[in-house]
Amino acid sequence: MERKNDSYMKNLTRNTIICFVIVLFHLVGLFGFWQSSFTPLFLKLVPFHLLLMVALLIISHHNKNKEFGLFLLVTYFAGFFIEVLGVSTGFIFGVYTYGETLGIKLADVPLMIGVNWIILIYCTGISIKYLKIRNHLVRATLGSLFLVILDILIEPVAIRFNYWSWDGMNIPFQNYVAWFVFSFCMLMFFFARKFRKNNPAAIIMLVSQTVFFLILNWLA
Repeated sequence: MERKNDSYMKNLTRNTIICFVIVLFHLVGLFGFWQSSFTPLFLKLVPFHLLLMVALLIISHHNKNKEFGLFLLVTYFAGFFIEVLGVSTGFIFGVYTYGETLGIKLADVPLMIGVNWIILIYCTGISIKYLKIRNHLVRATLGSLFLVILDILIEPVAIRFNYWSWDGMNIPFQNYVAWFVFSFCMLMFFFARKFRKNNPAAIIMLVSQTVFFLILNWLA
């Protein structure tokens, strides 16, 4: 019994620290994006921030198994390759190009974009799971709608800070349709995988990201 209690307390302490770090880094990032004198430095740190955030989510995830690893791999490569198709054809999200903020590119797409999709799908899936909705279709639909709303918040910030840019500076409606469809497919995949879907750090991450982009839009 003591060992179980010790293990529980260690996990609780670790998760508390992880949640604190997530909030702290988003607050510091918000300050760096807001203060123009610091912005160039903070833009260079964006890829490292994404890597840190996904690492914290993986560390805080309990009972890692092959299904969890499969989710990470499939989501990364699906997210990366749909962006490659999107950039090269313009038929999925619309005509757009990536800037330099997200770091090293392959086929004109930042390698970090797959990491970003992991964070978005994982955090949204975990958060929706807490609503105790049993139907996967309803879960995936609600999660996809939320991600479209989040993308609406992200777009002005991403354009402003050279994450990516749109042809003619107009965000096409098809972008939001594609976000919904792809998010829906990936969330269905997420819910179908047999691994534990209970991680408070994921909720903290999703809330932190949403507030981050809300405030940056408000400050613009």
